[in-house]
Amino acid sequence: MSSTVTSADGTAIAYTKVGSGPPLILVDGAMCYRDFGPMADLADGLAARFTVYLYDRRGRGESGDTAPYAVDREAEDLEALIAAAGGEVFMYGCSSGAALALETAKRPGSGVTRLALYELPAITDDTGKPWPADLVSRTDELVAADRRSDVVKLFMKTVGTPSIVVAIMRRTKAWKKLMAVAHTIPYDYRVLGDTGYGKPFPADRWSAVTQPALVMDGGKSPEYMRGSQRRLAEVLPNAQHRTLPGQTHMVKAAAQVPVLAEYFSE
Repeated sequence: MSSTVTSADGTAIAYTKVGSGPPLILVDGAMCYRDFGPMADLADGLAARFTVYLYDRRGRGESGDTAPYAVDREAEDLEALIAAAGGEVFMYGCSSGAALALETAKRPGSGVTRLALYELPAITDDTGKPWPADLVSRTDELVAADRRSDVVKLFMKTVGTPSIVVAIMRRTKAWKKLMAVAHTIPYDYRVLGDTGYGKPFPADRWSAVTQPALVMDGGKSPEYMRGSQRRLAEVLPNAQHRTLPGQTHMVKAAAQVPVLAEYFSE
């Protein structure tokens, strides 16, 4: 059953709660929400051990989207959900959701007691092609012109989706769902900050995240992604790194459930 919490700026944030046990909040990556993306399967797999909270990030699904956008507003959305979950939670963030989980966990008194992160999108060396310097401004312009399909295409190109795959996707029902949340892609870029431009992580960006953290990547993911996750684990004050064999950025719930269940039960 869908419920809502009210964020600090008055935005209604929609969520679903499943299972029983300690509260665990799942934070989606770009363009994903409760009815579109990987978190529903993951929640089903974890529900026997945890009370799992799935939510629609602002601007997606049934959540509101009060302007102007700021990363702090998204962190406040999660703080409202943490309060509804009892004030102390485990948190798992996937892709750009990993960055949002970190931004929330570093806030004083966040209530996040333990973190798990999967493949924060980052290019920290010369093993991957960095984002174009004008990526965010170009995306903003396309959003302002309501060129939603072009926004999605630019995003897909940036993350390395082959052109033939994009062409096929444009003929599927999924493309309409992607276009429906295209206006939120600039939000993800702002949450990620400068992580995609080939620079090392700033040592102090997440130095306040002292909670235990598990940083994961997939064994079949590109070297730039795996290297950046190792570096993320190094800059976080209390982190460990783990590779999930055979996985890519599109990680399977079945590969994550036992790892997350063990980690959050420690």
